[in-house]
Amino acid sequence: MRRDDICIHVGPVNRARLGAIITDRNSSSKAVWRAEIVLATADGLGTNAIMKRTGKSKPCVWRWQERYVEEGVDGLLRDKTRPPGKKPLSAAVRRKVLAKTASEMPPDATHWSVRSMATAMGISHTSVQRIWAEAGLKPHLVRRFKISNDPQFEEKVTDVVGLYMNPPDKALVLCVVPEARFQHDEKSQIQALDRTQPGLPMKKGRAGTMTHDYKRHGTTTLFAALDVKSGLVIGECQPRHRAKEFIRFLKRIDRAVLRHLDVHLVLDNYGTHKTSEVKAWLVKHTRFKLHFTPTSASWLNLVERFFAEITTKRIRRGTFTSVTELKDAIHDYLDRHNADPKPFVWSKTADTILAKERRALDALEAIKVGNQTSDSQH
Repeated sequence: MRRDDICIHVGPVNRARLGAIITDRNSSSKAVWRAEIVLATADGLGTNAIMKRTGKSKPCVWRWQERYVEEGVDGLLRDKTRPPGKKPLSAAVRRKVLAKTASEMPPDATHWSVRSMATAMGISHTSVQRIWAEAGLKPHLVRRFKISNDPQFEEKVTDVVGLYMNPPDKALVLCVVPEARFQHDEKSQIQALDRTQPGLPMKKGRAGTMTHDYKRHGTTTLFAALDVKSGLVIGECQPRHRAKEFIRFLKRIDRAVLRHLDVHLVLDNYGTHKTSEVKAWLVKHTRFKLHFTPTSASWLNLVERFFAEITTKRIRRGTFTSVTELKDAIHDYLDRHNADPKPFVWSKTADTILAKERRALDALEAIKVGNQTSDSQH
């Protein structure tokens, strides 16, 4: 590609304008180097010298020399619009993509990917990405849920949330869970897990490593009671979680709480809490009042928030060669937590929770009715 160097004459007025563009701090960088190309050309510099001065390619230098010849200084200050390489997708195509995403499944998968949808619709995968992003659709994600079928759901939610947001006078509200549901394999005991191979430490450009398999060295059960007001936790590890162990933990709470205070315990519906032995103990200790969360609604128990923290910070990535080592780690975490406790503040009212529950039930009922209608039509 060759061309004889172009000759440009720049009059005094245009030279002043070009100089002002170069010296003005508010000028865009591209306007500055375009003006420099024109002035350098007018001063007799050749293409190679201009390229060296401005750092631009030969075609770029030629293009802006020609633009100045055709349009003057104003031509240097604007970019010519280019027609799009492809015609934008029509609204009809967008609607078809959205409808297909919401109402159909690919033949070989449970959900659409951008590439499978692109193939089905005969468009690019980037177009699918833009359509989904604009509509806020994320077919690769799914949110898990569980709606309680407890017939006393409303009554229990109102009772428990009332304790959190308006606790009774001369009383202590404790959230109690006599088992650990937060463990690695989601059983009722915390397992002392040791990795089969040592992991590599974290370093620049690489995360720390940990084997997916492990050795079991026994289990323990953490009984914990969270003081809603202060954030303090009464906790102890026991080998099992029967009524006998639960009563032993209730006695621990009884010794720890001042005698003039009533004790309101928020509990789940685990069978251990309702045995005849527990009921007999409660008859003799009348300051203890039990409040049960609805079935399938353990999230209503604030102590679950504490379990989430100890899981993340101390258990999940821990390596324990014995139950003793595991218990030591748990008790150490409890001691550190209680040295600087911070309460978990409940913010949602009972009315808000119940309204959300009703919306979920209505949505499920609408889906059920729709499915029945579809079946009858077929």
